[in-house]
Amino acid sequence: MKSKYVISIVGFLIIVLIAYKLSANKKKIDEKKNKSTETTVRVPVKVATAQEQLQELTMIKTGSVAPFKEVKALALNGGLIRQVRFELGDHVKEGQVLAVMDIRTLQLDLQKAETNAAKLENDLKIYTELWLGKAATQEKVTEISKNYQDAINEVNQVKKNIDDASIKAPISGIISVKSAEQGMYVNGGGEIATVINLSKAKVAVNLTENEVYQLVQGQPVKITSDVYPDKVFSGKVSFISPQADATHNYSVEIMMDNTERSLLRSGTFVYVDFSKSTTEKMLVVPREALVESTRNASVYIVSDSVVHRKAIQTGKELNGNIQVLGGLRAGDVVVTSGQINLKEGSAVHISH
Repeated sequence: MKSKYVISIVGFLIIVLIAYKLSANKKKIDEKKNKSTETTVRVPVKVATAQEQLQELTMIKTGSVAPFKEVKALALNGGLIRQVRFELGDHVKEGQVLAVMDIRTLQLDLQKAETNAAKLENDLKIYTELWLGKAATQEKVTEISKNYQDAINEVNQVKKNIDDASIKAPISGIISVKSAEQGMYVNGGGEIATVINLSKAKVAVNLTENEVYQLVQGQPVKITSDVYPDKVFSGKVSFISPQADATHNYSVEIMMDNTERSLLRSGTFVYVDFSKSTTEKMLVVPREALVESTRNASVYIVSDSVVHRKAIQTGKELNGNIQVLGGLRAGDVVVTSGQINLKEGSAVHISH
């Protein structure tokens, strides 16, 4: 009996000892876990605060000058050029004769056509009188009448060809290309010269989607160039493309006055100022805070030393900043450097 009692006590003590050991081991494991958590590697990042700013609405784009009109003077019929009455750079007026084709063959053709028409006219009178006297048939009169009308058409066509042999300036302007010389043979449709009108000029620029929606047709703009640094040209938006190109840019044309005194030649680079003299309060973050492009923008927001990725809607780009239209609030802290090492929920250390 006494032996059983001793065994029971020993067994109880063994169980207590095992429980104590298990409890001690669990405490050590928990301490190791806590220690491991405390030593989690934090990614160093740089940050900036989303803030509201008053921004002046400026938008200056580069473009190039193109002629208001550019038209080629063409030979309507093939032939030899007998005279050239212009030189490269000449100022010409619309309708001015630039070149004359050799018309000697055409003059012979006209003489023959007029002689044939005169003969048929006389025949028509004679046969008409005979028909009235019942000495000729109606069919014969009709045949001669048709031949006479064909002869008249031929005369008119040859006269037109002679008139077309004088190649005229299609518009008023400056000869920019001289493509023909006296004695050359040109085919019908061959180019004689190119005339450009620079009394007005067009400026072509490309704008992004955000920029193009700030414009309206007829909006006045200011145009400057390095050629005349102290001269400001005035212009108006004359065309806004309704469709973007493959790079999601929109073509915009500006019509501007181009005086002889300060002539901007075709191809000159200019600066087009679309700015309005107004300011706007807007929420902005540095451009480098964006994880992807402005079309699919997102940022990492820092909260309690942990980052969370957030999609945002962007607007204008302004001097290294970008406007935030949605997804952020003023005071939010965003990562501007070190995003490549981040993922959702990463622990971070803010470096300066």
